[in-house]
Amino acid sequence: MTQRLTIGLTGGIASGKSVVAQSFERLGVTLVDADLVSREIVAPGQPALAEIIERFGPDIVDAEGALKRRDLRAIIFDDDAARRDLEAITHPRIHAGVAARQAAAESEYCILVVPLLTRSKMIDLVDRVLVIDAPEAVQLERLMGRDDIDEALARKMIAAQEDRAERLAIAQDVLINTGPRSDIADLAAAFHAGYQRLARGEIADLPPLHLPG
Repeated sequence: MTQRLTIGLTGGIASGKSVVAQSFERLGVTLVDADLVSREIVAPGQPALAEIIERFGPDIVDAEGALKRRDLRAIIFDDDAARRDLEAITHPRIHAGVAARQAAAESEYCILVVPLLTRSKMIDLVDRVLVIDAPEAVQLERLMGRDDIDEALARKMIAAQEDRAERLAIAQDVLINTGPRSDIADLAAAFHAGYQRLARGEIADLPPLHLPG
């Protein structure tokens, strides 16, 4: 177990990770969001951004020197080598930033929100994995509406992530997020109660949880 019980919250794109994470936060749980860390490390003036410009060219930033995230995303979804180069630049820095925030957490346990948990090599930072799951048809509909993109790009974005079966294979817990947002708070509270007991040492382990169903 890590120094502080850490739950790795992961799931496919547009599965509803953020909504579930916010429910835990409202319950007083510290969130460590790898996406937020990833944005911080590529801010203007950061070494990672300089390496990205060197690899992808000066047109990858705008007139203010900020990363054109949408342009970069379009490049890496069409080029596996480019994606691997980007990951080599960013993943070690994200890992270090996440570990620092995890160590500073003050709640009984913390939630580490990581879209690509195994690929980002952060599985070593968590004690238990909660996967937010949704059928691909639901992901497509949400993603197209959220990002205002066509189905072809949405499918590429889903395909570029970890395989659904791969995510589920590492999960102790699964939350099926296909219903209305009003249901999410109750589902998160059910997981929260078990995680609190683990963090307090009241139990040595939890049986796998799979909600709903």
